[in-house]
Amino acid sequence: MAADTNPAATSTDNLRPIQSGMGQVWSRLRFDAASAAAEEPMLASMLNAAVLRHDSFPEALAHRVAEKMADAQLDALQMHHIARAAFAAAPAIAEEAARDMLAVDERDPAVRSFLQPFLYFKGFHALLCYRVAHWLWREGRETLAFHLQSRMSERFGVDIHPAARLGSGIMIDHATSVVIGETAVVGDDVSILHEVTLGGTGAESGDRHPKIGRGVLIGAGAKVLGNIKVGEAARIAAGSVVLQDVAERCTVAGVPARPVGGPCAEPSRTMDQTFTDED
Repeated sequence: MAADTNPAATSTDNLRPIQSGMGQVWSRLRFDAASAAAEEPMLASMLNAAVLRHDSFPEALAHRVAEKMADAQLDALQMHHIARAAFAAAPAIAEEAARDMLAVDERDPAVRSFLQPFLYFKGFHALLCYRVAHWLWREGRETLAFHLQSRMSERFGVDIHPAARLGSGIMIDHATSVVIGETAVVGDDVSILHEVTLGGTGAESGDRHPKIGRGVLIGAGAKVLGNIKVGEAARIAAGSVVLQDVAERCTVAGVPARPVGGPCAEPSRTMDQTFTDED
């Protein structure tokens, strides 16, 4: 899950790879960017600014946040400063972003290189910007965190409350109209498709949003509502409305959702959404 860390100095020395996963991603991203720049000279300047001129993955991430989130209230330089401060104070954020990118590369057959999620996939961008907003929230800077949430919603069509707790290795595929509420918890290695809502029922206050276990697959258009638990490696079929707890390795479908079919090994990784009534 996202690490709770204390503020630290924001020197460049703190913005360096901390684990092999990040190093793997950074090496591949630079290779892909250099190859693309050679193949498409018209984009060479953009690829240099976004990837090749940076000394580390966190530095490149900070630049990406600034490019995507700048607006009339906070220009790119201010957003870059905010993002760099987050990555310096909480180095785990960049490692979580690296795991998110690896998840997309593993699970999305449309991916040709690491450049696609890094430069173009709004699901990855929304998670990255949420992680910065969540750090701000943990630091007590709620107004600025809400500003980033609003900007994310405008920019990507994705609404993730900065207080929500999301793990790593998450893929939000296509991402349009995904909503994740304030008290929601999403475990590691979860896959979420477009138009998914992790929301409240409207009749609750306080802790009112779903708790999604590790390795869950949530199909397009599914609505998971209320302070309920979805067990590890469960599957929620597209278009379902889930109002009750879902057991581990259980597949549910329908409105309201009911158990159907049989279990699926590692559904969030295989992206296997098929089942039969006979299972």
